[in-house]
Amino acid sequence: MNDIAPPPALVSEQYTIRNRTFDEIAVGDEVALQRTLTEADIQLFAMLSGDVNPQHLDPAFANSTRFRGVIAHGMWGAALISAVLGTRLPGPGTVYLSQTLKFRAPVRVGDTLDTRVKVTARDEQKKRLSIDCRCVNQDGVTVIEGEAQVLAPTERIERPRATLPEVRLIDRAGKTLLDFVRPLGPIRIAVVHPCDAPSLAATLDARREGLIEPLIIAPRARIEAVAGAAGLDLGDVEIENVTHSHAAAARAVALAGSGQVEALMKGSLHTDELMTAVVAHDSPLRTARRVSYCHLIHTPAYPRPFIITDAAINIAPGLEEKADIVRNAIELAQIIGVAEPRVAILAAVETINPRMPATLDAAALCKMADRGQISGGLLDGPLALDNAISAAAARIKGIQSEVAGQADVLVVPDLESGTMLARQLEYLGDASTAGVVMGARVPVILPGRADSRETRIASCAVAALVAHHRRKAKA
Repeated sequence: MNDIAPPPALVSEQYTIRNRTFDEIAVGDEVALQRTLTEADIQLFAMLSGDVNPQHLDPAFANSTRFRGVIAHGMWGAALISAVLGTRLPGPGTVYLSQTLKFRAPVRVGDTLDTRVKVTARDEQKKRLSIDCRCVNQDGVTVIEGEAQVLAPTERIERPRATLPEVRLIDRAGKTLLDFVRPLGPIRIAVVHPCDAPSLAATLDARREGLIEPLIIAPRARIEAVAGAAGLDLGDVEIENVTHSHAAAARAVALAGSGQVEALMKGSLHTDELMTAVVAHDSPLRTARRVSYCHLIHTPAYPRPFIITDAAINIAPGLEEKADIVRNAIELAQIIGVAEPRVAILAAVETINPRMPATLDAAALCKMADRGQISGGLLDGPLALDNAISAAAARIKGIQSEVAGQADVLVVPDLESGTMLARQLEYLGDASTAGVVMGARVPVILPGRADSRETRIASCAVAALVAHHRRKAKA
């Protein structure tokens, strides 16, 4: 793992939950939980409770008086205390007997609460605990304090953490990712032939976001003409003049090979033209691995971001290529904070069928992982899409798996199925997306012509995260 702390929104929750029995708990024991109140939390409360009071939901009230604090105090803050008691101290098996809470100060959107519970007394005969509970905001102000009386469990409980319900609440991950990556500093990136307005605008936007320091490699006259027509200010952006797109791709690869840039981004040239230069026999960017494309997807219908691969480069990969596709996805998942990603090898069905090669490849990949040929992740397959992402579907089909229902990576059988899946999620599932090529010596961004500004900038953020990780690894 890298020593760059992963963005909190991208880290998968641990899937095992354990309690502490009464005999294991002493006076003075303490645990804490940190959470930030978001607009989504307030909307989710309204969805669950039916409370649609405009004073709670209308942004016009966001900075007025105390109204948002009413929800944050009574529901969200108290829920955090309950979460700590029910999952950490004492944990599963705890029986809530009573609680007194005093709300000392308002809590508003954007506030981060440090929620702490501390054991203050033990009743040996009744197995009861008195627990001091308090929430302190980012300014050190105690906003909630009180005491809980609980009946502690007497038997050890350890079980898989429940899968979160699939609440459809739109909360795009892009801002969280940008806010994490921006303080790391911009990376030097070669932007290859951005000779259309979307490519050039995204380059300048990503620079303004503090993610990249671009070196544009393209015919200078064309770049200046595009900028003039689109009203874009090139400012002091460096431009290396070349005659055509083929020369731009070759020059970008040479610069990356010599360490003068840490990533590449495709402009308006065709993907094949850039990737042919990246993977050429004499390319300095080649590694022992096959290159592959990883879509990072965040959709309201799934409780955490996940990766779809490969939906852009390898058309019909065989077993050897799929093994590298899996390795690349595991590497990216670890970089964004998932220590041991759960990898679902997808097929049309979850059973092995000799007439369906994708199921045979899935079984072979899992055996390769068993033998240590693929490491760093938990693999299972073949899995159909429903039982890869839905714990309920997996249970109905009797699938016992650490991956089913909670996959971090979806490995598709071929490019066609992967592209269709990614586009369906983006256009019909309101997914926010980013993408990066893994397997080369530097990350490569391949924005599509129809990609939004947000997707292009988020892809720059992912590439920057990969580049910073590799910079640290070399240090």
